[in-house]
Amino acid sequence: MEIGKHWPMIKAVLDKAHSTNRHCAIATVSEDGTPHVTPIGSLFLRDDCTGFYIESYCQKMADNLKRNNRVCIMGINSGIGYWLKSLFSGRFPSPPGVRLYGTVSELRLGTKDEIEYFQNRVRPFRKLKGHDLLWKNMRHVREIQLQSFEPVHAAKMTQHLWL
Repeated sequence: MEIGKHWPMIKAVLDKAHSTNRHCAIATVSEDGTPHVTPIGSLFLRDDCTGFYIESYCQKMADNLKRNNRVCIMGINSGIGYWLKSLFSGRFPSPPGVRLYGTVSELRLGTKDEIEYFQNRVRPFRKLKGHDLLWKNMRHVREIQLQSFEPVHAAKMTQHLWL
């Protein structure tokens, strides 16, 4: 399936996944070929099939990306109401999840706008002790170029989606 044609729906699925999980999963491959999955709460998608994420505390992922910059990103809508309604009706009203495939750039300092996007996302937690410990000094980003996607299928419950 062509990623550009479905980009608005892909963005909506990942936005919903973030609102229900506070993160998405980014998979890389280790030196010995073992998959490694990292939860990332700072993924931001642009309108042109690209995005970026703030990177910190992800040493294993960073090591893997030095050898192979290809990634798979997965986001799933885990909302309990969404799932109960879908299970009751026997169909998902919108896609439950998506996998995105792409490549990431070298680590670089984030722009003022990129850091502001991230700080706005974590602003609700700014009065909590963990906010400053985790997020106060996050300044490095990686660009993501997304080339393809794969819907998360759930048998007949999703067959009407992604047409």
